[in-house]
Amino acid sequence: MLRANHRPPSILGDDPFSHALKPSPYETDYEKHSRLEREIEAKRISDLIDDEIRRDKERFKRSKQDVRLLLLGQAESGKSTLQKQFQLLHSPASLDAERASWKIVVFYNVIHAIRTILDGLENWGHLVYQNLNQHWPNSSEEGDPNTPGGRSSITQLRLKLTALVAVEQVLADRLSGGLKITGGGKNGVYVRSGWQVRTQIHTTRNKGKGKARSTGNTPDDADQDELLVDVARKLQIARDDIVSLRNHPAVTKLLEKKKIRLEEWSEFFLDQINRIAERGYVPTIDDVLHARIQTIGVAEHTFVVQHNSRPVQWRLYDVGGARGQRHTWAPFFDDANAIIYVAPISAFDQYLEEDPLTNRIEDSIQLFSQICANKLLKNVHLVLFLNKTDLLRKKLAQGTRVSKYITSYGKRSNDYEHVSNYFKTHFVQVHRSNNPGQRVLYVHQTSVVDTKTTQTVIINVRDSIFRGYLKDAALV
Repeated sequence: MLRANHRPPSILGDDPFSHALKPSPYETDYEKHSRLEREIEAKRISDLIDDEIRRDKERFKRSKQDVRLLLLGQAESGKSTLQKQFQLLHSPASLDAERASWKIVVFYNVIHAIRTILDGLENWGHLVYQNLNQHWPNSSEEGDPNTPGGRSSITQLRLKLTALVAVEQVLADRLSGGLKITGGGKNGVYVRSGWQVRTQIHTTRNKGKGKARSTGNTPDDADQDELLVDVARKLQIARDDIVSLRNHPAVTKLLEKKKIRLEEWSEFFLDQINRIAERGYVPTIDDVLHARIQTIGVAEHTFVVQHNSRPVQWRLYDVGGARGQRHTWAPFFDDANAIIYVAPISAFDQYLEEDPLTNRIEDSIQLFSQICANKLLKNVHLVLFLNKTDLLRKKLAQGTRVSKYITSYGKRSNDYEHVSNYFKTHFVQVHRSNNPGQRVLYVHQTSVVDTKTTQTVIINVRDSIFRGYLKDAALV
């Protein structure tokens, strides 16, 4: 028979820790009082931790039923504008509350556009001044200050706008908070998620100097920031000069020759300069949709969508699209329910800022191919937005030939229907070639600055996500 040697019972009892924590028999009344207070505080903290753990478990359980939607695409494709459209549809009050914070972005966009024009004239003006002066034979080669095409008129405008252009870097530093990015492009200002809070801190500090707080979207509220007050004053003084520069024949010619390239948001704001330069200006929702600022990292936006009388939380992730930021996408692939890939089909005549030899359409197709082929995304609801159709129509109407930049386009007709179908076919073929799971691709041709049309598309996309690919999450 086997006999086991049993360890003799410990003199400390079953729980040695309890024995170790047992108060000393020589404990004084003061020590006892202090010990009991420490125990009460320790229990309070322990209960708080237990409550937080319980809440975390409940949040995690609920989050398993959240809809996770990724917005992917290269930089300047329109992802952030699409995010604002989602916000406008499902959380309009939050977007309205942010309007005042976008004032600094609008001012920066305007001044950056002015500097772009002046730099273009500095580098390429000699190509057009001589031809323009031929229309005014009484002017000298240098141009008459009163002559619309004269070189001297540009010189005068440059001098008048010097003070305004000088604040561009100050605005950029305020927006970026000193953040510097290398390898992400030449001229971009990058901000992290939550940049509005930092810009509003300056306004709050200035309000603290004896001025009452206000709601955030009144004209007086946005004008408490000393920097914005100074820029607004400069814009008011320079508005006529900005209009003269924008409409100058030399600028028009260089824009036609593509020696000066203005982003679409720049043209929008320059055309609205009289309104923007008004005293007490606060950005409209349309201004917010057009305002451009480059983000780094991942910005998460949450909103609640009612479905069959049941609230469902959506988590929308807007990620940076520059080449150096695309590595940040992968961690979000594991539990993504849906992806909207945004491809700007108007960019056929543009090249990556990070790589001037790579056509933006080609880069967008290659990036889409990588997403389609990713095994983590084989069951994800995939939506393709062929974006900026309004700009595509405008470029084609101006006579820009697609075949000059996309040689494979050949001699096809240079009208919108043929061009848009050509790009659509290429994206669809890329998906078909990288789709072993027979996933469905939903394609929409969009201009995400068009609120009415875009929100109709968003509703269709939202409903298709609910009906199809989220049944396993018990949301339908």
